[in-house]
Amino acid sequence: MIKKIVFAAFCIAQASLVNAAEKTSVTISTSTLSNEILPFQKIPKTVILKTKKFKIRIDKQPNGKYLYQSWAANAKITSKPSMIISDGELIPDGTGGNYYFSFVNEGYSYQVWRNYLTDYGTKSPYTLKVNDENDHEIVRQDAFVVKQ
Repeated sequence: MIKKIVFAAFCIAQASLVNAAEKTSVTISTSTLSNEILPFQKIPKTVILKTKKFKIRIDKQPNGKYLYQSWAANAKITSKPSMIISDGELIPDGTGGNYYFSFVNEGYSYQVWRNYLTDYGTKSPYTLKVNDENDHEIVRQDAFVVKQ
């Protein structure tokens, strides 16, 4: 009888160990995500966007920073850009997949937001925001992907 009880306890313990080994746990602390992107987010190396007034190209550089180039909406992207800003950063916004590219040029800040999670289903995939030196928003335009 004791042999049966010990054998049953041994079997239960083995089954528990096997089950525990099969389950993997991933814990992500949001406090350590300052400039890291969650693994499920796919950030394109190059994205070309179009707003009402601009065409924008954002490229990841070998140093990990981002390059912003823009043209007038009716200009060809093969022509010389009207603006080039280097050393941009990728900033995560929460844990749902949203992020934005941040660039600074002569006191103006340019942000290109990726809108994964929105309050409404018809929201464009990107938004361009430009703020002046006093942090007043001077441009906000929806942007649609031309090429990714």
